Amino acid sequence: MASIQVRDLSKVYQRDSQRIPVLDGLTLDIPDGDFVALMGPSGSGKTTLLNLIGGIDTPTSGQLLVGGTDIARLSGPALAKWRSRNIGYIFQLYNLVPVLTAHQNVELPLLLVKMSGRERRQRARTALEIVGLGDRLDHFPRQLSGGQEQRVAIARAVVSDPELLLADEPTGDLDRASGGEILDLLERLNREFHKTVVMVTHDPHAAERAHRVFQLDKGVLSQ
Repeated sequence: MASIQVRDLSKVYQRDSQRIPVLDGLTLDIPDGDFVALMGPSGSGKTTLLNLIGGIDTPTSGQLLVGGTDIARLSGPALAKWRSRNIGYIFQLYNLVPVLTAHQNVELPLLLVKMSGRERRQRARTALEIVGLGDRLDHFPRQLSGGQEQRVAIARAVVSDPELLLADEPTGDLDRASGGEILDLLERLNREFHKTVVMVTHDPHAAERAHRVFQLDKGVLSQ
């Protein structure tokens, strides 16, 4: 699914009478199994591009195909269903529900999918084992380190077995050692599980893990 085709993509936000251009005529191809890093100064449009690819935002003009689907043409329930099947999102802030255990947090995306409770629990357990937290199933977020919380967030992102992982500053809130472990995990998911990874980062050490690095500056893309 995860091949991404971006053609002459632009995004403009409207604030009252003011037009704020964020992306300006981007063209980009990301094949299945790639690991791409997006770098650039704050406000350059990195997160906007990630949100467009993930169907969280819609382009002003241009074409965006993900796995052959023109996601700008999807809306409402169809878009939500497409996202739940195809996209795993990893944020800088882990966005875990504090009153739920690691296992329950990872199960959450599967509540949108028709499957038995037993299968849901098993898939959540497997996802946590993949990220090295098989012994932390019943721990609450407050009982975990920052690196472990991000691992739970990654397990939640992969539990529905999407082909595309979108990571927005996944190591931005972690120390160097914990960040390195998260990058090792993303590399493993790319290499062993054939996940396509698109990662926004400010960190050149993180970007070195990617197969290709693109620079965004004032909405213009370069490699």
